Amino acid sequence: MLDLFSGEAPWQEPLAEGAVIIRRRAFDQGEALLDEIARVAQINPFAHRITPGGYRMSVAMTNCGDVGWSSDIRGYQYSEKDSHSHQPWPAMPGLFRQLAQEAAAEAGFPGFNPDACLINRYAPEAKLTLHQDKDERDLQQPIVSVSLGLPAVFQFGGFERGDSTQKVLLEHGDVVVWGGPSRLRYHGILPLKAGVHPLAGAFRYNLTFRRAF
Repeated sequence: MLDLFSGEAPWQEPLAEGAVIIRRRAFDQGEALLDEIARVAQINPFAHRITPGGYRMSVAMTNCGDVGWSSDIRGYQYSEKDSHSHQPWPAMPGLFRQLAQEAAAEAGFPGFNPDACLINRYAPEAKLTLHQDKDERDLQQPIVSVSLGLPAVFQFGGFERGDSTQKVLLEHGDVVVWGGPSRLRYHGILPLKAGVHPLAGAFRYNLTFRRAF
């Protein structure tokens, strides 16, 4: 049972060289982070993007920051405007940026300044297949990923899609940071199990911070 009032301190759980889970790092900020997600989604609603192969993604997404990541039949790309609405992405909330910078520094990547935050919303059975984050120009910059809401099983693999993977449960408030020698490892999320979270309801939300340019 999730204890909304637990004062348990965050701790680090290594995944690989350059990759770590900071357990419960964002737990105490969870409600404020979800409020900011709702504000971003009022400006740029969640949508199911289409992959270059023509498939509808099971995960709904929006973005905030100087640039946003999206997918359509033309491919994967970062842009200053949403290709659907042709409007600029909402500004990145200060709370988001501070969390990403502090978590990156705690994981050994000081000086991280994200310009993009991809926000994914998972409903039951939604998943993210194994993939690499490689559309960014500077692959020396880490990825910071924040889990909110329902728990999910995170897959963290090697440098080829067929490599074996670690499977770890990510819960509300957990933050994963990977970079350096682990920057291009494959990763994904197994289909989300149904449930109800006291703050996020029937969903899992994920904030993925990147330095795209």
